[in-house]
Amino acid sequence: MIETGLRDRVVIVTGGAAGIGRAVVRRFAAEGARVSAWDVGDAAPLAGELSEERLDVRRIDVTDGAAVEAATAAVVERWGRIDVLVNNAGIVRDKQLVKWKDGAVVSVLDDATFDSVIAVNLKAVFLCARAVVPHMIRGGGGVILNASSMVGLYGNFGQTNYAASKFGVIGMVKTWAKELGRKGIRANAVCPGFVSTPILAEIPEKVLKAIEDRVPLGRLARPEEIANTFAFLASDEASYINGAVIEVSGGLAL
Repeated sequence: MIETGLRDRVVIVTGGAAGIGRAVVRRFAAEGARVSAWDVGDAAPLAGELSEERLDVRRIDVTDGAAVEAATAAVVERWGRIDVLVNNAGIVRDKQLVKWKDGAVVSVLDDATFDSVIAVNLKAVFLCARAVVPHMIRGGGGVILNASSMVGLYGNFGQTNYAASKFGVIGMVKTWAKELGRKGIRANAVCPGFVSTPILAEIPEKVLKAIEDRVPLGRLARPEEIANTFAFLASDEASYINGAVIEVSGGLAL
């Protein structure tokens, strides 16, 4: 493992209970950071893996602004500051904009399905950053990292809501890089391709094989490979990277 100088940094990871988020929590903890893992699900199993001294687990709905503010205050009360925010929480609710068959509309992307993805994937990113940034400014700087997606760059069939949300968090990063750079805060986005996580569990094996065949490296990403990118961007080794959008896709877009 490459030493990234993250020891004793205070890090918040949303969606930290599973998948990429869990790998991010483990990666930062392995570097000696103090990590607050937020998730609407049960992140308690992490407590059995990592030192209680360096892990803070919070069951929180990041679409609830008041809950986000309270959790942020609790992290600052415990550890005195916030150095890194990893906006990783996200959901998928796929549906075609309009499904048309035999000359008629079969179904449409309904408001509730659209709004649920925007709330978690986009608005929650705004809520978390708004809560955390004042503490970063008071502390002299920090790093905001948004989990976007290759879908946010190139779109994908049946993912109007998801693509919009993931493109939106890139726009936030570019805006925050300009607004907050002079405050010592860097903002960057990571765009994973297809990653071997539970979110892919419902995809048929033959479809996954077809996806792997599209990737020049011939396989899906491991969550740890995405986590390594977040760790690098959070570290002082990436001190002049600001407003960047990093693809971690095995060359999927080539």
